[in-house]
Amino acid sequence: MPPFGIEWLDEAQADVRRLDKPTAMRVFEGILHYARSGAGDIEPLHGEMAGSFRLRVGDHRILFALVDNTMRIFGVRHRSEAYR
Repeated sequence: MPPFGIEWLDEAQADVRRLDKPTAMRVFEGILHYARSGAGDIEPLHGEMAGSFRLRVGDHRILFALVDNTMRIFGVRHRSEAYR
């Protein structure tokens, strides 16, 4: 199934801008690794976010949906706030 394209929604872009530079770089590397290989700590989401996935990168969660072989990233949040 990989490679995937990457599409950033506005809210996710704003989330990344709030991160410090080293954390943002780890997030970008994790997303790129998953988009190229399909490998990573991925779990399907449940409840209101059913049909979407989360990618764990350290203490942060990248929330995304797969649409037409594209990762549509809609959130990048600390684990304590990711599922609220």
